[in-house]
Amino acid sequence: MDDEKLRATAVSLRRAAIGLARRLRDERPTQGPGQLGLSLLGHLYRHGEMTAGELAAAEHLQPQSVTRVLAELETRELIRRSRDSSDRRRHHIVLTEPGRAMLVERVRESDLSLAEAMSRSLTPAECRILSVAADLIDQLLDGKRPRQVRAQ
Repeated sequence: MDDEKLRATAVSLRRAAIGLARRLRDERPTQGPGQLGLSLLGHLYRHGEMTAGELAAAEHLQPQSVTRVLAELETRELIRRSRDSSDRRRHHIVLTEPGRAMLVERVRESDLSLAEAMSRSLTPAECRILSVAADLIDQLLDGKRPRQVRAQ
C-alpha cells in the first residue's frame, strides 16, 4: 500500500475509533462512575492491586488527577485502599467484589448493545471482517507483531 493510501486508512481508522468510543460512551448509564472511574476499575480488574501512582501512569495522568475519582470509587465501595506497611504515604488499591460485579455488568451491557447494532446493520460477512479488523487493531496497539519487509 502506498504512503498516501496508508495515511488515508489511518485517518479513516482514527475517525471510526473516535466515533465508536463516543457512541459507547453515550450509551453508558448516567449514574455510577464516569469514564475515568470505569477505566481505573478496568485496570484493577486486569492487573490486580495497584497504587494511585500506577493507576495515574496507566491513564497518562498526574496522581492528583485520579485522587477525587478514587475517593468516589471508595465511597461507593467499588475499591478498597490499604496503607503500605513500609511506606505509610502509599496506598494499595484493590477492586472489591461489588466493583468487579458492576464493571463486568457494564461491559456486558456495552458488548450486547454493540453486538445488536452490528447484527442490525451488517451482514455476517461484514461482521467477520470486523472480527479480523479487531484482531489487527489489537496487534497494532500491542506492537507485538514485527513489521514484515515488503517485497519491492
